[in-house]
Amino acid sequence: MRYWLIKSNPKCFGIADLAELETEMWEGVRNYRASNFMRDDMQVGDQIIFYHSSAKPSGVVGIMSVATAGYPDPTQFHPESRHYDPRSTLEKPRWYAIDVKFEHAFDGILSLPKLKQMAVLEDSLLLRKGCEQLTVLPLEPKHWYAIMDAAVAEGLIEEIE
Repeated sequence: MRYWLIKSNPKCFGIADLAELETEMWEGVRNYRASNFMRDDMQVGDQIIFYHSSAKPSGVVGIMSVATAGYPDPTQFHPESRHYDPRSTLEKPRWYAIDVKFEHAFDGILSLPKLKQMAVLEDSLLLRKGCEQLTVLPLEPKHWYAIMDAAVAEGLIEEIE
């Protein structure tokens, strides 16, 4: 199993939306590196930290998991979609999606300023300069467990295995 962090603006799609739907296609990723993670590396059962970005405050709000392996993002083929890409074809899709499954919402937010104070995260892609725009990024197990431990310590969740 691998660990991931996925960012979303809660005004567009937040943890409450996923909790209501239970499972949803994660589409519209238009960064090659992030899309390639979904195409090549994410596997069913991988654990994902749900991160609200462009929020006040931004930070970790819950947990989801990978429900399907990567597949071509259907929104790239539809001219009426805001994610349409006229250069994508069915034979050569450029963008990928996964389905995600709701696992757990935190009882609050583990904010970015708190994450920045965690020495163990200093080498994570989440805090690395130049990676701020990645909406899908891998986490090392030590990063995952440090974030989970911090969420428990903050009273945002009970212990999760």
